Amino acid sequence: MKKQILILSAFLLSMTVFGQKNELKTAEKAIKSNDFTAAMSAINQAEGLIANADEKTKAKYYYLRGLALYQNGSNQADYEKVGAAFNKLISYEKEINKAKYTNEVAGLINTLTSNIATAASSDYQNAVTTKAPEDYLKAAKGFAQVYALSPNDTVFLDNAALLYYFGEDYDTSIKSYQKLLDLNYTGIATEYIATNKSDGKDVTYADKKAMDLQVKLGLAENPREEKKESKRDMMFKYLSQNYVKLGDTDKALEIIAKGREEFPSSYSLLIDEANIHYQKGDEEMFKQRLEEAIELNPTEPTLYYNVGVMNMNQKKVDEAIKYFEKAIELKPDYADAYNNIGAAIIDKANPIIEEMNKSLSDFAKYDKLQAEQLEIYKKAVPYYEKAFELNKTNIGVVTTLMGLYENLEMTDKLNEIRPVYEELKQ
Repeated sequence: MKKQILILSAFLLSMTVFGQKNELKTAEKAIKSNDFTAAMSAINQAEGLIANADEKTKAKYYYLRGLALYQNGSNQADYEKVGAAFNKLISYEKEINKAKYTNEVAGLINTLTSNIATAASSDYQNAVTTKAPEDYLKAAKGFAQVYALSPNDTVFLDNAALLYYFGEDYDTSIKSYQKLLDLNYTGIATEYIATNKSDGKDVTYADKKAMDLQVKLGLAENPREEKKESKRDMMFKYLSQNYVKLGDTDKALEIIAKGREEFPSSYSLLIDEANIHYQKGDEEMFKQRLEEAIELNPTEPTLYYNVGVMNMNQKKVDEAIKYFEKAIELKPDYADAYNNIGAAIIDKANPIIEEMNKSLSDFAKYDKLQAEQLEIYKKAVPYYEKAFELNKTNIGVVTTLMGLYENLEMTDKLNEIRPVYEELKQ
């Protein structure tokens, strides 16, 4: 009985091997005939039998699978699957230390990646011109295909992730950026640059050897190496922004928090966090993060301006004025800061106006309060006039000036600015 079982097992094994080779022969013939549908059908039938195949048969299976998916470089091919198949073959042949198909496949991959990368770069240049999401998306897909074919060239996945964002495919951009972070990709690299003697333009070379050769041949000069800084903090930034675009601000803040743990001095991440808090309606956290940003970048006037605005919203008028004044110190032509100082000064008159409304029957008190109100208005006038000087198209500034001139009985100035108002309101 045991002998019968052994004989039966041997028979089944031989039938399996026969089935494998038969299906692979069918696939090979179909590929030569450019019938890639039939080839894939045969390969899929062989797939369930391949686990127990010998090394030679397995290698051929991976090779034919890649060719069937490759479709002679057809535009209809799914290059992510092509890349996975070819790279599986290369990996397997390295594992068994028999490179029968590797050189051929590597050549196909190099040709394909070069062609797709060139097309993707052209698509990107077009997208930069048109700014159309669909054009960015086309370029993104091209770079993603290059990465699928050549997973060691992670920079192409980086390019794809950013362009998926610009192309408004936020889900795919998220997956791409998350993969980059999981791979611990930094973007740090050395660029080899020399100046082309014929036109004087800088050229970036693939490696030092290529650059040195051009210099040696007398075709280039001024060879140099430049280090590209880490782009990892920007990955956290765009990953977060993808979630913002999808309306998930809590997840966006979670990503920003992880990024700031890794890059505590990142001004860009801090500003993004501040803006997300503002979008969520948390003005206090927005203000706090801007104050932190000032410590990192104390010469940026817009930071002081925005903190001033938040203080205004919190009725901290004197604090607001200090921040607006600092913004003007850093940017003397900051029209909006002058405007807001004027507005902050006018705000100081609000309690007086409220008291005036309560004292309508007490003429002496009313007149005294009104005199205080007008003194405040006088202090606001120079700031609004400076804001108008810097920006003569802001109808809000012009309207406020008209009101101040009227209250202060500055008739000449009122008559002078009225035609500006009439022109702007049209």
